[in-house]
Amino acid sequence: MEKINELSEVVENFLKRESSAGILLMFATALALIVANTPLNAYYDQLMTMPVMIAAGDFRIDKPLLLWINDGLMAIFFFHVGLELKREVCEGELANPKNIILPASGALGGMMVPALIYVAINLDNPAALSGWAIPAATDIAFALGVMALLGNRVPASLKVFLVTLAIIDDIGAIVIIALFYTDNITEIALLTAAGCFVVLWLMNKRNVVDLPGYIIVGLVLWVALLKSGVHATLAGVLLAAFIPMRDKKDPDNSPVIRLEHELNGAVSFAIIPIFAFANAGINFGNISPEGIFHPVTWGIFLGLVVGKQVGVFAFCWLIVKLKMASLPSDLTFRHIYGCSLLCGVGFTMSLFIGSLAFQHTGINQIFDERVGILAGSAVSAILGYVVLYLVGKPIHPTESELPVTKHH
Repeated sequence: MEKINELSEVVENFLKRESSAGILLMFATALALIVANTPLNAYYDQLMTMPVMIAAGDFRIDKPLLLWINDGLMAIFFFHVGLELKREVCEGELANPKNIILPASGALGGMMVPALIYVAINLDNPAALSGWAIPAATDIAFALGVMALLGNRVPASLKVFLVTLAIIDDIGAIVIIALFYTDNITEIALLTAAGCFVVLWLMNKRNVVDLPGYIIVGLVLWVALLKSGVHATLAGVLLAAFIPMRDKKDPDNSPVIRLEHELNGAVSFAIIPIFAFANAGINFGNISPEGIFHPVTWGIFLGLVVGKQVGVFAFCWLIVKLKMASLPSDLTFRHIYGCSLLCGVGFTMSLFIGSLAFQHTGINQIFDERVGILAGSAVSAILGYVVLYLVGKPIHPTESELPVTKHH
């Protein structure tokens, strides 16, 4: 009994650690790579391609397990992201425009420059251009996990900067998926989704705080978007937008915060690791030299490793030099540079966008975009960790380093 209690205490302490989600994500990735490169690979493929069907009369949803994970579980992930966005916009860092300028500039540069590098490398291949958004993403769980490993060597304000930047980056990824990775539209399903919006709006307007009611309408919305051609995961973000921030009758009651807190564990310790395990299983025996040196692979790798650091750092540096924003007093540009390297950890979002980019083109039969994603994310994580470790404990910048030393 004592051993069980000790094990339970160890697990509980691990789950409370700030870096635990990132560590579990790394473990799931490593496990997928091991399974995919051993005799277990045949079972791995069978599991991911196993058909799973839900049917009622003439209505049916019939997809392999991998797509249930990518379309279903990731909708819950995006729902959680949407709740986080709403909280930040209503009451958090994004509620104050002054706090948004610096990380928003970094996020913009961190999306634009990697995409431009990718496009420049693949300009002569129209089919390959579908993957332009893959290196534009940042994996907040992985990046924060790496930063958490540094402990008190990293100023708290740098973590806030990274979280805010990653949230804005997520908004960009959501917009990109909605605009550029949508299939042929089915009008009836889209009208059903529109009806769900009306119902959700009325529920919010009437101060309905009964969360099961929102979830039921959200499920209908997910199915409607799944059948409409618009990517189903967007249902999660759209549903989150209608969850009341505060109960008008009881301002201390926040359905958004309560639901976000309840989903934290499931998203961090189940959904994201399952997604990583399902999508990161690369069989290296099937990779040819042509695939490794394919422009798509290098476009993703250089976009993450070079594009992210250049885009995030350059845009932040420029916005500070133009005196449109200032750095917190405990940060220097060396901290920002180390953080910009960590932003090159695209991983989860890059894998997700990669699964959408080439699903109908067939071009990825000669390469595996996951190679560029994993290599670029790993190199970015290592470089970011090393630079932030060398920067050391928080130091106060001199006037020569920053045009403005006070944080407003």
